[in-house]
Amino acid sequence: MRTRRIRNTLLTAVFTAAAGSGTLTAAAMATPAPESAGAAGTIEVSTSAELKSALASATSGDTIHLADGTYSGNFKATKAASQDSRITLTGSAEAVLTAGSGYGLHLDGASYWTVKGITVTGGQKGIMIDSARGVVVDSVTVHGLDMEGVHFRKSSSDGVIKNSRIYDTGNDDRGMGEGVYVGSANTLSDKSDNVQILGNTIGPDVGGESVDLKEGTTGGKVSGNTFDGKGLTGNNYDDSWVDVKGNDYVIENNTGKNTTNNGYETHTQQSGWGCGTVFRANKSDLTGASGDKQLAINVTNNSGSCATKVYASNTVTGGKGLTNIEVTP
Repeated sequence: MRTRRIRNTLLTAVFTAAAGSGTLTAAAMATPAPESAGAAGTIEVSTSAELKSALASATSGDTIHLADGTYSGNFKATKAASQDSRITLTGSAEAVLTAGSGYGLHLDGASYWTVKGITVTGGQKGIMIDSARGVVVDSVTVHGLDMEGVHFRKSSSDGVIKNSRIYDTGNDDRGMGEGVYVGSANTLSDKSDNVQILGNTIGPDVGGESVDLKEGTTGGKVSGNTFDGKGLTGNNYDDSWVDVKGNDYVIENNTGKNTTNNGYETHTQQSGWGCGTVFRANKSDLTGASGDKQLAINVTNNSGSCATKVYASNTVTGGKGLTNIEVTP
């Protein structure tokens, strides 16, 4: 199948019909009206080569539609769209990007893209988002990776991942198999702020935390997700579903089961960070946990300006308790 744009196809049809009826002037036939600047179209794709071409050529407002099938290789987009005219990459779960190494899909500077419906598997990381604002990842499946599933990095702010399934990550056994990873470790320069992680199913067999929120990032939300920690490796201290090292996150309405120690944790990796988290209406099943704390919410720094709130709407089954700080009614 060749790459095409809907607008051009429709324009051709109009000229063909008019010419057949004799109503089109010779001048008009000699000089067809050009496509207006910025006009959106759909680019149909069914091969790896076509996908690479479409990622390079798409402009604001375009939709890249993947036919069902396997797309082998590493795929990269570098062109930014605009907030009011996004670029969309979409297909069903049977449209599978598979990589032997590296990143399955890399949005590098590709702000305001939406990735919807497809499956990404194989390689080092599934979907890597670098220096890209406003990226939306919706209803994707990500699995079978050496390291993490979806990573917002290099100040990729205002991103969203929702309604997606992530499992079977961290297969190189280095403990770097987080489901969703926001920011970068050991730096405060990565301002991947205001990332929202909504309504996803993460796990089982995720080799790190389901969600890791790094120092230097601020203001995100983790809401309505289902976590299954079966498969936590214990490498790099991963012993919970969610680890909050950034500031001012809201963690709410999530459900988790199967953990080696705690459900949710906060940590201060650098001074002034791991603060301001709000936990509410999370349901934790700690049955089978064997770590030293076994708390639904373990807060490691709650002093002075580094306050954390754990509301009474959080619940726990099994383990040794809800939290180690005072509960807010």
